[in-house]
Amino acid sequence: MLHRLRYVHTGSPRQWGRMSSHQMICHLNDSFRVAMGKRAASSKSNVLHRTLVKWIALRTPLTWPKGVKTMPEVDQEIGGTRPVAFEQDIGELEALIEEFTSRGVKLQRQRHPIFGKMTDEDWLRWGYLHMDHHLRQFDA
Repeated sequence: MLHRLRYVHTGSPRQWGRMSSHQMICHLNDSFRVAMGKRAASSKSNVLHRTLVKWIALRTPLTWPKGVKTMPEVDQEIGGTRPVAFEQDIGELEALIEEFTSRGVKLQRQRHPIFGKMTDEDWLRWGYLHMDHHLRQFDA
């Protein structure tokens, strides 16, 4: 993922959606902060999301759908962190990824805003798939 991240720059054209590449970097930063309990997000979870949707998203080889509306707390046009300096925001994302994937972080204490209770394995799978989705969005 870090290797692919190096292919993203401020002028990277999006393949779908409204985010700029810089907004996407800040969206990923905010999403990892939510996953680690460093940023609050409202819950949109229901029984369907916690069971079937979670299983499909995390356990099947299907790519995530394009154009799904994101949570306001991680939407850079609403309540997410605004982009400031691209290189600084990329450096922050790299640090958050390192922290997220380190052995010392116990992710299972956090509930996903849509999928609910998650194991560490679920969280790591989510992190990979979420990044993959957005890196593909910018052809990286």
